[in-house]
Amino acid sequence: MANKLYSVEFYPPRSPEGEAKLRTARAQLAQLKPAFFSVTHGAGGSTREKTVELVGRIRQQWNIEVMAHLTCVGATAAELEHVLGRLAAQGVENVLALRGDPPKGQTAFVPTAGGLNYSNELAALVRKDGRFCIGGACYPEGHVECRDLDLGVRHLKLKVDAGARFLITQLFFEPHVYFDFVARARQAGITVPIVPGIMPVTNVEQLERFTSMCGASIPTELKGRLDRVHDDPQVVMNVGIDHATTQCAELLKGGVSGIHFYTLNKSLLARAVFENLRHRKLL
Repeated sequence: MANKLYSVEFYPPRSPEGEAKLRTARAQLAQLKPAFFSVTHGAGGSTREKTVELVGRIRQQWNIEVMAHLTCVGATAAELEHVLGRLAAQGVENVLALRGDPPKGQTAFVPTAGGLNYSNELAALVRKDGRFCIGGACYPEGHVECRDLDLGVRHLKLKVDAGARFLITQLFFEPHVYFDFVARARQAGITVPIVPGIMPVTNVEQLERFTSMCGASIPTELKGRLDRVHDDPQVVMNVGIDHATTQCAELLKGGVSGIHFYTLNKSLLARAVFENLRHRKLL
């Protein structure tokens, strides 16, 4: 099980308290030597400037590989090209090309005048720049706007053909969901690495909110375990660590090359899962 890689995802903080929490999480997770740190945009691209600033700071001050999320929301193609120039100037070499979610209060994505409609168009724009390794998102259980799994894979192929060299999945909670999705992708001619994205459960309400937003399902067994300990936050986190550890172990034994952790700017759960996997000699 040697040479398995893992990566962690943060979001730009919006307050001094959030900045302090992120600084602590980043320092603790850096000790585990991840392959890279990934930095998101806020809903509707609302934190684009903070994303650019944060990835540059991590790259220059910490000398850790980073990946900036870039979305089509609220920007023209020319503005996106300008952002790419700023990222390159800071030594950033990796971009996750996303369409992005609609701004808060809007139910549908509306492209900006002079902007882009789809993530494959953004991937093509980044590819044309020529300075970046491009990643893309994928949805093992279907995107909330496209529940047709076969159609979703065809859309994904467009993204790969446009320049995406690797893919990171949306969160999911059962290994077979990932393996079934990869099989469909390979059958469709998608050959790039597909990295499973894992989010250890921190609290039940948050889990239900996230899964309703992204279209992921909560396994009956996990839901039952969480419902029984709903009122005890520490036990909920213990259940989340245990489930994520088992999930990651099955994925790694099944041949995945690595794991991408959605940390929610917290280090405890990702570190605990990592240590469990390392103890089992899986990472």
